[in-house]
Amino acid sequence: MKNILILLFVSFSFFSCNGAKTNVSQHTELPIKIQKVSTIPILSQDLSFDFEGENVGKLPKNWSQAFTGRGRHTDWQVIDDNGNKVLAQLSHDHPNYHFNDIVFDAFVAADVVLEVKIKGVDGRMDQGGGFIWRWTDKDNYYVVRANPLEDNIVLYKVKNGKRTDLPIMGKGRTYGVEVPTLGNGWNNLKLDVKANLFIVYLNDNELFRVQDDTFAKAGKVGLWTKADAVTYFDDFHVLKH
Repeated sequence: MKNILILLFVSFSFFSCNGAKTNVSQHTELPIKIQKVSTIPILSQDLSFDFEGENVGKLPKNWSQAFTGRGRHTDWQVIDDNGNKVLAQLSHDHPNYHFNDIVFDAFVAADVVLEVKIKGVDGRMDQGGGFIWRWTDKDNYYVVRANPLEDNIVLYKVKNGKRTDLPIMGKGRTYGVEVPTLGNGWNNLKLDVKANLFIVYLNDNELFRVQDDTFAKAGKVGLWTKADAVTYFDDFHVLKH
């Protein structure tokens, strides 16, 4: 009886160990999923772009371009403007409902202060341009732009590809505000974004305020033009609140 019990114990141990080895072998042969990680680090510090270190005829590093609405393409590149490198949108063969977007891929934020020098160079349907912020994709973001053809500044939301101007605090739906003649020279545009409050400045003067809750989450920041507007941008500063 004792010998039979010993034999049963040894047999049980052998098959248990053999089963355990089989399970380990099967586990190690399972396919391994590899998750791709973005090669562009997301920066948290303030940013400043004068584009002097960029290659003429190319997109600046870590920037990407897109367009909203109708049309076929957009053409953002660094150019030489009388010995000074600037970022320009050069394409001018677009339909009216076409928005040229360019965003910096290595920075996301909800609350920022944006500043830029802007020069409207050409455009029959549209001129000038402005800022993009809380950009999640080409069809969802905020934009404020200055237009030398109309001499006004308007703040919009672009939701699901549809652009809608937003009412001004204390004035309502006025389609932005009229401004002194912008001309074809440089103007300084500034935007202060904190929570649902957006404050717009032109040449160091506050113009108006807008409140809106459509896009509350952090997103990319960038620049924007419309339709056939050929526009130059320089000294783009991004300050995180």
